[in-house]
Amino acid sequence: MSSLKKMGSRLLENLGPHSSFLGLRSSEEAWAGARAVIVPAPYDGTTTYRTGTREGPRAILHASRELEFFDEETGTEAYRQGIVTLEELPVTVSSPKDMVSLVREVGEAIFIAGKMPVLLGGEHLLSLGMVEAAAERFPGVKVLHLDAHADLREKYQGSRYSNACVMRHITRHAPIVQVGIRSLSKEELDFIQDRKIPCFFAHQLQQDPGFRDEIVSCLDGFVYISIDLDVFDPSIMPAVGTPEPGGPGWYEVLALLRRVIGKCQIVGFDVMELLPIPQIVAPDFLAARLVYKLLSYIFMDNPRLS
Repeated sequence: MSSLKKMGSRLLENLGPHSSFLGLRSSEEAWAGARAVIVPAPYDGTTTYRTGTREGPRAILHASRELEFFDEETGTEAYRQGIVTLEELPVTVSSPKDMVSLVREVGEAIFIAGKMPVLLGGEHLLSLGMVEAAAERFPGVKVLHLDAHADLREKYQGSRYSNACVMRHITRHAPIVQVGIRSLSKEELDFIQDRKIPCFFAHQLQQDPGFRDEIVSCLDGFVYISIDLDVFDPSIMPAVGTPEPGGPGWYEVLALLRRVIGKCQIVGFDVMELLPIPQIVAPDFLAARLVYKLLSYIFMDNPRLS
């Protein structure tokens, strides 16, 4: 067994009294009955504008302790389905590729246990590891990618393992559907057009809400959801490394996610790129509420994965 695989196995065994989502107890007993496993990944080794997303997972967990367990929209208490939180992943600063591999090993172990991973970032590059694990476990899985940026560069600042390249890597493992994009290079647009990637730009969604139907029509079967928080308009989500004006609002994103979740089998999801702003907690709370909203939708509409 590789050293990374051993580390991944140990992480799943380490369920002590650390900071947890909603403040729920993470123990062996809780693990046995849990449907979702929160994976905090405090890494931002390849961020390109403002650093600090390594503090994002901790801020989400802290804010989550103030959430109500009851969700008024679904009329459910998702926590009753079982949610456990792993300790933060240990960071390897020398190699972003090693961090991706560690996330993959942890994801594989969670899938083998019949549970759903929820990755909290940290930078978006780490989503690659979880998608690799999902693609191995669920053949034909598709990725719904919500983001302000296409993240489809072949390399950025001399590196192929950059958060600006994550979706380029992911296309080698699963088809992607992109939503909310409003910042990309000509190279990335050419790639989208050459590969016929369904890409729904933010300005299109603003001009014609009917595009939501087209987005949903592109997805079926197994789906992994990857959310960069800068998909939201910075008026409600300023706490990101590279905020882009013109993004969708809270209810627009939720309406899309609920429809996708109602149609598809969600195998896992991530919420990435929170960069906490001192003394401004609203973005942290939004991120935590988004995680719980997704769990509420998934547990209401989807059976347990096997």
